[in-house]
Amino acid sequence: MFVKQISVSLENIPGKFLEISECLGEEGVNIRAISVADTSDMSTVRFVADDPKKAANVLKSHGYSIRETDVLAVETPDHPGGLKAVLKPLKEANINVLYLYPYLGRATDQPIIIIGVDKTKKALEILKKNWVHAFGKEVYSL
Repeated sequence: MFVKQISVSLENIPGKFLEISECLGEEGVNIRAISVADTSDMSTVRFVADDPKKAANVLKSHGYSIRETDVLAVETPDHPGGLKAVLKPLKEANINVLYLYPYLGRATDQPIIIIGVDKTKKALEILKKNWVHAFGKEVYSL
């Protein structure tokens, strides 16, 4: 299932990430999945919120420049090598996984990962086909 990811670039100084968290928390927006990647001067925060439209509006109203992207939320088998069930069909379809990160908490009995790929629509089709075939389930919807 497609979910909306919000990305924001922050200076690498103490308290910048806290500001984002406080802005969203004060408005009742819950971060459900998050990834932070840094360079020497900047960090890129990618996250999925329970209310992406509200999260985007809150951050914009506080002066943050954001980017919204469709990503995939996928249930992953919870055993050694389980990630192969997701990654192998993508590789076979020549879809590049740009990044992935975990969903916080458990919405089902299986882990959920957020995946950014270079061909989102095609990836969804491939994963639905392979997931239903292999596990009798579909790509997870948050």
